[in-house]
This record gives sequence, structure tokens and C-alpha cells, in this order.
Amino acid sequence: MDLSGLKVMVIDDSNTIRRSAEIFLSQAGCTVLLAEDGFDALAKITDHNPDVIFVDIMMPRLDGYQTCSLIKKNPRLSATPVIMLSSKDGLFDRARGRMAGSDEYLTKPFTKDSLLKAVAHHAGNSR
Repeated sequence: MDLSGLKVMVIDDSNTIRRSAEIFLSQAGCTVLLAEDGFDALAKITDHNPDVIFVDIMMPRLDGYQTCSLIKKNPRLSATPVIMLSSKDGLFDRARGRMAGSDEYLTKPFTKDSLLKAVAHHAGNSR
């Protein structure tokens, strides 16, 4: 799957998750931006304007729901697709993700395939 030219941001406090997402995405041609938490991410998002953002739900300081809703409340960023990442696959979590404005919900551990499919699907919508 060729996703070259797309800027994808991965926000996760787990180094392992960030690394694996980075490997999968860069193999597909994406430019990958990494952030450890919501605060770190928000500064980078305004600088780099990513095409798609993946955000982990469980993070210190600013969790994924808060990060997502801050992104969606910013008029410059509100159209940017935000995909929640979570190790929990509950209806409640999905509903909360939707309320925060997320565009999709991926369960961890994700596969290379599911990650790239999500990027392709949402990047196509945002272009």
C-alpha cells in the first residue's frame, strides 16, 4: 500500500507502540511524527499539520479523549481525522471516543494492515 506523501502523527506514551507504528507507516511511505502525550502532540500538530492522527486513550497528563476534543475544537484542525488507539475494546470507550470527535477506533495491538487501512481510508477523505 503506497501512502507516500502523507503525514501521520502517532501519540502514545508507549515507546513500543510508537516504534512499531513508525516502522509500519514509514514502510508505506508516510512521514511519521511521534509524540509521547497530548501536550507534546498539540505543539507538534500546529507546526506540522498532519493528515491523520492516531491517539492512545490512556496517557498521563492529557488523555486521548481530551487530546482528541482539543484537536477537534480547533477550527484549523477540526477536519483532521483522529483515530483512537486503545487496548480496551468496550462499547463505552468507543462511545466516549465518538463523543470526543474521533473518526475511528483501533484496538491495540494493531496489525500493520489495520493501521495502513485506517490511514488510507481517512487520508482519502481529508484530501
